[in-house]
Amino acid sequence: MWYVYIIRSIHHPKQEYVGATADLKRRLPEHNTGRSAHTAKFKPWRLVWYCAFPNKQKALEFEKYLKSHSGRAFAKKRLCGTAV
Repeated sequence: MWYVYIIRSIHHPKQEYVGATADLKRRLPEHNTGRSAHTAKFKPWRLVWYCAFPNKQKALEFEKYLKSHSGRAFAKKRLCGTAV
């Protein structure tokens, strides 16, 4: 399984990040220890939404969509209630 997820900064709640991984339990601690350059500045993070996909290709397609303008609007309205 592959997962697409949205995390939100605890100290900067307007900061959110969309990602994809095969190991969600490993990935969140990596964000919180600063191992990702894109998220290190706003750590710590909390998981606000995730979805499992049967394969990597489908997960990466949905991650790309969530990072688009219409995908951000969808996530705000339907998934986590704030801008992504």
